[in-house]
Parts: sequence; structure tokens; C-alpha cells
Amino acid sequence: MKKMTFALLMITVPLASIISPFSSAEPADKTNLSIVQASQYSVSVSSAKREIALELSRQYTRVLPVLQSNINQYNLAMDADLAFRSSGSDTKALRQSELAIREAKGLYTHAESKVNTVSKGSLSPSLVQFRLADASMLNDWQQGESPLFAFEPDGDDKQWANIEAYDVEGNIHLLDVYKLPQRPVIVIGLDKQQAMREGLAVMRDTFALSTHAESQLKRAKRQVSAFTAADQPISTTVIKQISVKDDEEPWISGKAEIYGIVTGVNPSRDEPVLDIIEMPYLDYSGTEYYPNQIAIHWERYRWAAADLVLMEHDDGTNYKDLATALLVAAEEILKAYPDPEVQGFAIIAKITNGIISAMPDAWFTNDDDFVDVYYTLQEGETYTNHYGAGGNARAFFAPLLIQPR
Repeated sequence: MKKMTFALLMITVPLASIISPFSSAEPADKTNLSIVQASQYSVSVSSAKREIALELSRQYTRVLPVLQSNINQYNLAMDADLAFRSSGSDTKALRQSELAIREAKGLYTHAESKVNTVSKGSLSPSLVQFRLADASMLNDWQQGESPLFAFEPDGDDKQWANIEAYDVEGNIHLLDVYKLPQRPVIVIGLDKQQAMREGLAVMRDTFALSTHAESQLKRAKRQVSAFTAADQPISTTVIKQISVKDDEEPWISGKAEIYGIVTGVNPSRDEPVLDIIEMPYLDYSGTEYYPNQIAIHWERYRWAAADLVLMEHDDGTNYKDLATALLVAAEEILKAYPDPEVQGFAIIAKITNGIISAMPDAWFTNDDDFVDVYYTLQEGETYTNHYGAGGNARAFFAPLLIQPR
């Protein structure tokens, strides 16, 4: 399967959240919402998925009827916890492994969050899925052919020697990285949309806890109030069309989950602004998408200019660490210029480059992949067939003025 390696950014949230520099509202109650620090984990995401693969191989006979009832040509994946519980299988090992995954990714272990529907203080929704690797395997698997249980290795996918998999007896098999297996394979993977949604919530909360977050939030609320009272139109830029180049990716990785980071400077004081945007439709390379999605709200940015950093979610990123590194880098760059007005909007590119440089080497492998960047998008401008700096992404941006009711 081909997966695109590109990213853009914007999360659909209420207007007040977008206007605030730190998209979501107040940070959640930390008595019910615990983040695991990266330094505390010792098990990688890949190691945790290996344990789940072995557990599934042991309990496969019991779980099989549930999987076959739920996996079909329209839906190749099923929630792992639901599969185990519905079949009466022991979920202890699965839950322990999922907790290790949450720890490795810096996600909340309990959730009272807008991205989840669980009640206060309860366990977060399951992240782990069982996914049939390809629709072409469905018939043989439904007819009784025994599958293998596989998972993505750690590290750079360009350096993978093979894909590790297990059979129902627990024997190990080494599969080709790029050639789709003939035998059915059930992939132990993450619900990438859920993982990214939770990860971006962690990033928003981290941004909101920065030094000037409270004053910025109060100021943003005043700006929203004044804006509403003035009954002025809202100036935005939308993504009318977008695509990325076709890159060969391992079959086990599945479809992409794309997001982006809009970077700029606060219009009322010398502080960086980092906004996050989800692009849940942008699944495959070599495909044109026409989202008509608002990407930038211009009242958020000084000089009517901003950059877009393009990212793709993969399993290995610790979102708490990522958010902290980006925020520190942006703040340090801006502190180096006592009078940003002298630099003007050229300083935005320096902030963006500082963010990119702050990413550890691992984030350019098979963690959240940097893919491309759009420098100096300006308010009111139309960009047709506009390539990112790396030539990987091509988009059509257009201004949109939203009139008051």
C-alpha cells in the first residue's frame, strides 16, 4: 500500500479556540488527566505491539469469530480491546501493552478530553487495532487460511530489513518490507486518527501552559469580543486543492494521517503563535483532494503572513516532547530579535527554520515525519499550483472573507 509522506495543519475547533494561540480551551483537570513523561518509559511502541501480536496468536481461535464478523471489504480494521472483550478473551496483557504505548507517545493515560467520549476519570479509548493488511487477503482469510500477526518495526522505514510476524503457534516469520505477502496478515497497529487527535490535544495543552498563555488567552478573548462587537468579516485562507507526490512506502504502514503547524508572530506582542490543523481526508499520495478547508485565520498573525510546516503522523512520536521542543525553539528564536519589526515578516521563516532544526533526527525517520514547508503565505493572496519548499506538496490556496450574519 502506498502512503503519502506529507503534512499540513489545522484542527476544526470552535472559533474561540482557534482565535486563542493554544487552540483548545482551559487545560484539563490534571487530577483526572495524567501525562506520562518520555523519560519514564522503557518500552517502545514496536515492542508493545510485539507483545500484542504474541497475545493475539495465543488467543486467536477464540477471537477469530469476532474478527470475521467485523472485518469486511468495507472495513478492514477492528478495535483490539473490543475484539478481546467480545470474545471473552483475557484483556490484561492487551491493556498493559496499550498503557506502554500511551507512555511512549506521551499521551494521557486517563481522559477528560474533548477528543474522547469517555466519562470523567475512565480509561481513554483504545488506540490499538487489528487490521487486515490488504483487501486482497480477505477471501482466503474468511475461507479459513491461518494468518500471520505483524507490526511495524522501530526506526527509519528505509532501513527496515524485514517485517517481523508470528503465526498461531508463536513461530516467527520475516516478511519482505515492500512486497505484499500472499498469506493473510493481521497487522497490530494504532488507530492513527485517534492517536493523532489525542496527541494534538496534548500539544495544545502544552502550548497553553507556556509562560504567557494566561495573558494571551485573556487578550484573545478580548479580541474575540471586540471583533464580534464590531461585526467585521473574518479574513481567512482556505485550501481549495492539495496533493503530494507518490512515494513507495511499506505495505504494513497503511494510509497516512496528516497534520500541519501554522507558525507566525502574535499581532499584539512579541511572542510566537503555533496553531495545529488536522487534515483527516489526506490519506494517499498521488491523489488530488478538494477540501475547501480553512487553514489560516489572519487576525492571529502579525504582518498578515504565516508559514505552514507539513507533518505526517507515525507511531513513534512522543507528543509531549514534540510540543515542548517546538515551543522552546520558537520562543528562543524570537527572543534573539529585540525588535522584530526591523526584520518584519522575514522573522517568521527564522522561527519556522528554528522549529524544524529543533526536531531530533528520529523525527525525520519513522516518527512524525517532516515532509514539506510553505514559507510566507500572505493574507489576501491566491496561490495556484503552489509547491512547498521541498517540492513534495502542491496546493491551491485562496483568500476567503467570511461575512458576519
